[in-house]
Amino acid sequence: MDETSAGGLVLDRLGPGANAALIGRLDRRGRLLWSLPKGHVEAGETEADTAVREVAEETGIRGRVIGKLGTIDFWFVAEGRRVHKTVHHYLLLAEDPEHGLDLSDEDVEVSEVAWVPLAEVAERLAYADERRLLDRVPDLLAETA
Repeated sequence: MDETSAGGLVLDRLGPGANAALIGRLDRRGRLLWSLPKGHVEAGETEADTAVREVAEETGIRGRVIGKLGTIDFWFVAEGRRVHKTVHHYLLLAEDPEHGLDLSDEDVEVSEVAWVPLAEVAERLAYADERRLLDRVPDLLAETA
């Protein structure tokens, strides 16, 4: 079975002092694991559209896509079935004049949401494959300058 998701790293600003919004979810042992917001691509959506929607749903921040960070794919077992999951990640810039930069953890799948200094994101993220995506951030930021 194949599943496709998309999400991203949303920044509060470009340049020095940038912060990124991360989500925390509790694992089966009750540990809080920090990750990038993401979710399933719905019918009629592009991967980039899904990233914008999922970031907004899971953090409360509406952003615009700056560029693609990369793709992660992995296998897991759920309900007795092997699942191949592909997750497309994008870099986004927060753009929500109505709500500003106020985070929201109202999504039932999210336990906490936090702005984290970009320089500290790698040490906060629980998953190595998401940490590797951060290598692309400087290039994407340089392309937008």
